[in-house]
Amino acid sequence: MLGIPLATVAVGGIGSYALLERMRTGAYNPQAFNNPLVGQKVPDFTLPGEDGHNGFDQAALVAQKRPILINFFASWCVPCKVEAPYLADIAKSGLDIWGIAYQDKPRPLALYLAEFGNPYRRIASDLSGRVAINWGVYGVPESFLIAPGGMVRWHTAGPLFPEIIENQLRPALRLLS
Repeated sequence: MLGIPLATVAVGGIGSYALLERMRTGAYNPQAFNNPLVGQKVPDFTLPGEDGHNGFDQAALVAQKRPILINFFASWCVPCKVEAPYLADIAKSGLDIWGIAYQDKPRPLALYLAEFGNPYRRIASDLSGRVAINWGVYGVPESFLIAPGGMVRWHTAGPLFPEIIENQLRPALRLLS
């Protein structure tokens, strides 16, 4: 009778130990998961712009001749605020960033952009969140590197920190040149 609960606790303990050990050695990255969109064309979508910003659609991404970084963000997202200065640096380096405001309203979005800056060449509004679902987004911020022609080449879930930019995004960009 005690065998099943003890076995459950033992399996849970082993799993927890393995996770903690991977975290200790740096082998665990909670942002590393295989988004099924990587290696595929961007899904079909059309999003309106927000407060004077140009929206965009799948055709606009497919027509691009340069790589584009798509960044899902929101004014209510605390990690998005932390990510903001790094996005500004990426934009200054010459990579175009197109933002998708996830389930955000115009007034808070405008205040967010005024306070944290606007690194986005274009901003579209995904008020319903349906486009994010089609892209496989499970939380903001998330970023996708789109190759010329509209192919998704790289993805990360969570804020873009310098380590991710240098160790993941920049190598992915080099592969496109």
